[in-house]
Amino acid sequence: MSQPVQIRFEEAQEADLTALTGQIAIFADAAAPLSPLARKLDRAAKGAFSRAVASDAFAKLKPGEGLELAFPAGLAADAVQILRLPKRTDTQAARKAGAVIGAAHRSQPLTVLAEGHPKSAEIAFGLAIRAYEFEIYRSGEKKPWGPVAFRVTKPEEVAASAAPLAALAEGVFFTRDLINEPANVLTTFEFAARLAAMQELGLDVEILEEEELERLGMRALLGVGQGSESPSKVVVMQWRGGAKDEAPLALIGKGVCFDTGGISLKPAAGMEDMVMDMGGAGTVAGVMRTLALRKAKTNVVGIVGLVENMPDGRAQRPGDVVKSMKGDTIEVINTDAEGRLVLADVLWYAQERFSPRGMIDLATLTGAVIVALGNENAGVFSNDDTLCNAFLKAAEAEAEGAWRLPLGDAYDAMLKSRVADMRNSCGREAGSITAAQFLQRFVKADMPWIHLDIAGTAWAKSGTAFSPKGATGWGVRALNRLIQDRFEG
Repeated sequence: MSQPVQIRFEEAQEADLTALTGQIAIFADAAAPLSPLARKLDRAAKGAFSRAVASDAFAKLKPGEGLELAFPAGLAADAVQILRLPKRTDTQAARKAGAVIGAAHRSQPLTVLAEGHPKSAEIAFGLAIRAYEFEIYRSGEKKPWGPVAFRVTKPEEVAASAAPLAALAEGVFFTRDLINEPANVLTTFEFAARLAAMQELGLDVEILEEEELERLGMRALLGVGQGSESPSKVVVMQWRGGAKDEAPLALIGKGVCFDTGGISLKPAAGMEDMVMDMGGAGTVAGVMRTLALRKAKTNVVGIVGLVENMPDGRAQRPGDVVKSMKGDTIEVINTDAEGRLVLADVLWYAQERFSPRGMIDLATLTGAVIVALGNENAGVFSNDDTLCNAFLKAAEAEAEGAWRLPLGDAYDAMLKSRVADMRNSCGREAGSITAAQFLQRFVKADMPWIHLDIAGTAWAKSGTAFSPKGATGWGVRALNRLIQDRFEG
């Protein structure tokens, strides 16, 4: 997998500042003087940095933004970035400043003069997650990341603060790698194998094959994948960091490794982006990796349904009726409304086997949520205000956009089928809501539950503040914080 850039935390020292090569980053604010190390650099550069800080251009910057001076006189460095970041700042501004550095850094050495800054670990985290690149399939020589050194006042303390954030960064990278992978590589076999490899981190991983899924009655899930050469699978990942008798939180992920739409074939234009239709499963995997790496003190089970939705002589047809593990029958109106069929069986399985304290499912489920919310917010649906509000608070703290949308009996009535207990698609009106209503039918009445429709947030056609084009890793940070704040300790 892609590895986060390696960051060293070193004791702040003045001896070699003017001889530093590559890039240097410093922090400043118009209302506060430069740090001692930055002042020494400023003197060597004949006041270039202090003039920049006093400029109108710097005054217009928001916290976390910066400007760059190339080939400053008196220094060996090729460039110096000056980030507007006072010492009294919030976590997101600190991460944004780090991300600005990470977007610019590449193969040269980088020195970040963060001595005494209380948000040094958060700056390093922002740098790490924005420095991500998925380039495994690019031919030619790849330039490795240059060394990154943070000059700080108390390196051991900062390193200790950064350790759980490093685990989080690796979880984000794991999610992004999975979502970015082409479908001819990330088959259901390969996906399951990568999850099984996390046993070395302390996760207990089981792979349920089609024979077992048939025995369990998961005909809704199996119907989606019956037209593919890649067999359908369910992967169960357990992290047991809490009390032995503590019920786990269940994270459920849609893992459609490629979605053609099946017989209800999608248009050709843009279909290549459907490599990301396993984004929910990828996010669950990244959260589970983070929890294992940071040794989370709680019990969490991650369950993902892995299928491929292909048109074939054996493929599911519009008008077919399938029976779910719960026992309800479903009329398949549209084979491109397949994710909810996968999740229906996995949600029921999670409840029957683990009796969790709550469930959160994630899925790139509907184009309708993009129409409603664009790419800025995931759609949030829930039957439990307390759990939902806790998640929304965690998402806000992590700057991961999320917006709650309604559920209700009128929407549920739209699921009525002519021949079965329900239908899987109700057309364009309220499409993301009726999809959530469908899923709620597979959630027991007393089970706290959140559905996250991440179709708009899992993938970015242009870079975001914290990610390049492609997979964003949305949700790993928010769910990790929710678990940390609500379910640990």
